[in-house]
Amino acid sequence: MIRRNPNGDLPVVHETAFVDPTAILCGKVVVQQNVFIGPYAVIRADEVDDDGGMDPIVIGANSNIQDGVVIHSKAGAGVTIGESTSIAHRSIVHGPCRVGDNVFIGFNSVLFNCEVGDGSVVRHNSVVEGCHVPPGFHIPSTTNVHSDAELARVVRVTTDQTDFSESVAQTNLELVRGYKRIRNEF
Repeated sequence: MIRRNPNGDLPVVHETAFVDPTAILCGKVVVQQNVFIGPYAVIRADEVDDDGGMDPIVIGANSNIQDGVVIHSKAGAGVTIGESTSIAHRSIVHGPCRVGDNVFIGFNSVLFNCEVGDGSVVRHNSVVEGCHVPPGFHIPSTTNVHSDAELARVVRVTTDQTDFSESVAQTNLELVRGYKRIRNEF
């Protein structure tokens, strides 16, 4: 469902993107080309800052927002999801937040008020809050990172983990094409 926010902003979805009919996109949201947005995802840009303005939530080209993901932002702050990035099932990305290109965010992870650098991997059930994850870092499953100082114990991404992230991105690009092909069947 595509709907306006109270300010009147309407999502802009590139014609090559696929948004599942059960997903909700509300407000100042920009979805770029070949993006997959899965069932029951919610992407909502509707809160304003003290001056009544808001930055958009932008989903970069070739990215995938999987089933049950919630992306929202506090007080008009922006959220940017880079290109070829995967946000896995039931994750929460709450702005202000910037997720770089070629990033993998694992199942049930939470990102808030943070930046995740290009090529990083945040594994399942992790929390990243109030810090800047440098490019190419791996955050293991069930890890909580709440400051830049805590990043000293985080291990770099291995080639195997990068390959997995790339395969998820490729699989979801195929889903975009497949669902676009059969869109009139449901």
